[in-house]
Amino acid sequence: MNQEQQIPMFVDDLNEALSATINALGGKKVVGALLRGESVDPTVAGKWLADCLNPSKRERLDPEQVAWIRRTARLQGCHILAAWEAADAGYAPPQPLAPQDEAAQLQRDFIASVKALQAIQQKMARNGMQAVG
Repeated sequence: MNQEQQIPMFVDDLNEALSATINALGGKKVVGALLRGESVDPTVAGKWLADCLNPSKRERLDPEQVAWIRRTARLQGCHILAAWEAADAGYAPPQPLAPQDEAAQLQRDFIASVKALQAIQQKMARNGMQAVG
């Protein structure tokens, strides 16, 4: 995230949240080119993205593109979009997981799922069934 850019404390709507997040990620040309693909001219991609954020234009980002922006921003420490979406839907502000916390949770989930599968296999064996696969 560009440390020299001002990050707004409050945004009023989705387009403003997206714009602030996109600015934090390097601007419309950078993010537009990443969304549209490397072969697209950054100026053209930036104009396309500006049109997507303009309520009077027809172009719109699809949900997967908005999700990509949110995830990419999270990796850069920018939570404007996620915070606006949570507040708009009536949720508490989001708390990003530290990568080590997320990895530990995934490991706990994996261990729990293996134990659950083992329990199912034991029940199947007691009932004379054999696991397929």
